Amino acid sequence: MAEQTGQEKTEQPTAKRLIEAREKGQVPRSKEFTTVMILIASAVGMLFLGERLIRSIAEVMKDSFTFSRKEIFNPVELPLHFLSSLETIAFDLGAFLAVTVLAALVAPASIGGWNFSTQAMGFKPEKMDPIKGMKKIFGPQGLIELAKALGKFFLIGTIATLILWNLRDQLLTLGKQEVEVAMTDLGYLVVWVFLALSSSLILIALIDVPFQHWNHNRQLKMTKQEVKDESKNTDGNPEIKGRIRRLQIELSQQRMMQDIPQADVVITNPSHYAVALRYDQASPGAPVVVAKGADLIAQQIRMVGDANEVPILEAPPLTRAIYYSTEIGDEIPAGLYIAVAQVLAFVFQLRRYNTRGGNKPHIDAEGLDIPDELKRD
Repeated sequence: MAEQTGQEKTEQPTAKRLIEAREKGQVPRSKEFTTVMILIASAVGMLFLGERLIRSIAEVMKDSFTFSRKEIFNPVELPLHFLSSLETIAFDLGAFLAVTVLAALVAPASIGGWNFSTQAMGFKPEKMDPIKGMKKIFGPQGLIELAKALGKFFLIGTIATLILWNLRDQLLTLGKQEVEVAMTDLGYLVVWVFLALSSSLILIALIDVPFQHWNHNRQLKMTKQEVKDESKNTDGNPEIKGRIRRLQIELSQQRMMQDIPQADVVITNPSHYAVALRYDQASPGAPVVVAKGADLIAQQIRMVGDANEVPILEAPPLTRAIYYSTEIGDEIPAGLYIAVAQVLAFVFQLRRYNTRGGNKPHIDAEGLDIPDELKRD
């Protein structure tokens, strides 16, 4: 995709891309770290189980060449003799293998986690392409692998030379010892040398692990166009979503304007905000917000209210409190019951005044009681 569009992959991989890569078996893996863990586990296993394992092997070899007359001339007894000999080494060898197998399973999981992908196991014809294979060998990844191999060769070679040079006196004295003692000492030397060489690879593993994470992230990076395309496929086209949102707002405003004629009062800020309330005296509920808006919408609410002879009252503190604490269709908050009750009482008195005459009602709109938590500037 990046080659086709000419764009650089500068964007971090999205969660969807990471999941898809994992399903394909593409997870960060460090062969160096796995190798080090297996070698160290083997060395530790030999350190604790080596003496018993060597003793068991010696017993098996001894038993393998020791037969009774009955076993020699009985074809049934001979296989049983070998099985009995193997039982001697089975436990120690099994424990040693269990340690190495455990290391082989835990090491990869600690880098990229457990992952089983059937897609990675499938046959892919493109992998048989010799040209792609040559590009992979002589490409950047191949050069990195070559550098790691040379690094391991020189590192292990140097450390092995230093260790053997320091142990030269002990190695020379082995020829003067009895066979059993010499074999025991040689076994310990081999284990410690093996452990030292394995541990030396930790340096390469410490470099390789962060590199594999970085390289995995680099390979999954996306172009800006890929991010946009994925967003369209998963979340929908932003332009279409914007049109739908605008249409929803328009329809909501149309319904809202249609409900204003049934409102009991329109409360204004006076010019920036407007709220229309309706109170059903037969209902046990509180007054309901049937319309609200700011600026141009507020002007439309006032115009529709005025055209339908809905009382309009300027009460800035109360208007702002209702506007910011409710949505269309909500009942007013309990903290505004008293203030709204005073407004509705004024409206009902005003209606009576307009039909019957008498003393014109008055209300102190600025002095309505608004709780501090509902006040808005």
